Amino acid sequence: MKYVIYPVALALLAAVPFVASDYALGLLIGMVTYVTLASAWAMFSGPTHYVSLATVAFYGAGAYVVAMLNEVMAYPMILLITAGVGATMALVVGLSTLRLAGVYFVIFSFGLAELIRQLITWYEINIYGTLGRYIFVDITARGIYWQMLGLAAITIGLTAYINRSRLGLALRVIGDDEVVAAHSGIPLARMKLMAFVLSGTILTLAGAIASPRWVYVEPAIVFNPTVSFLTVIMALFGGANRLWGPALGAIPLFLAFEYLSAHFPDVYPIFLGALFIGVVFLFPNGVLAGIEGLRRGKKEETA
Repeated sequence: MKYVIYPVALALLAAVPFVASDYALGLLIGMVTYVTLASAWAMFSGPTHYVSLATVAFYGAGAYVVAMLNEVMAYPMILLITAGVGATMALVVGLSTLRLAGVYFVIFSFGLAELIRQLITWYEINIYGTLGRYIFVDITARGIYWQMLGLAAITIGLTAYINRSRLGLALRVIGDDEVVAAHSGIPLARMKLMAFVLSGTILTLAGAIASPRWVYVEPAIVFNPTVSFLTVIMALFGGANRLWGPALGAIPLFLAFEYLSAHFPDVYPIFLGALFIGVVFLFPNGVLAGIEGLRRGKKEETA
């Protein structure tokens, strides 16, 4: 039955733009974008427990690939190149950093986005004599939504496949105890690298697909660190170890953040930090796991 529900739900979501207003469609694009980002982030970080703050590094790189190539190349080819750039970037970063763990990996992943932003800023100013670029791609808001919805569906489907594969099992063992995983014969570096490359490729494609909405991009816009923090909070809030957890965390939090940033811009960063701390301390395994724990506790009390 569930194999019928999923395609029907996807078809209904794809039909929403035909009846939605322009404002509602903009919200839908943002919502689906963060569902994609949170799900892609959780593909690697969920089972391994490696907290990556490099989301915006891949996301911004994807946007800049489109900005640099949109006037000289067809859009489908740009997406293929973007996927290659994302995979290559994740491969290089993964080979360099996945031997790190804990706070060292967090710090490096956060610094990666700033490093790439500074490199692009230097390149644009010193080579082209400008800081920003315009994006002229003949794609409507509906087209962006459908592309992002498709990428979100692919991301969740790929995560479901990985969870049932040897790669998923290896990643979960690595997340529980890397020493045990190594003594069990699991090739730690290769398993982590495979998941990291898949995750990074999807994050880069998400940035490329979303970029035509901006029309004009510059490093300060596309490499905003808030994107990385929001992605982590959303994934952790829903439950990074669960297939639908990142999506269920992204939808309500995106709407809440949109409302707060529009009506209370001065306290929005404070709320963001407080929520991050609250999620880590109150729901370390996600809200879904917390709800299930409460249900089990009530059943034990009644029994």
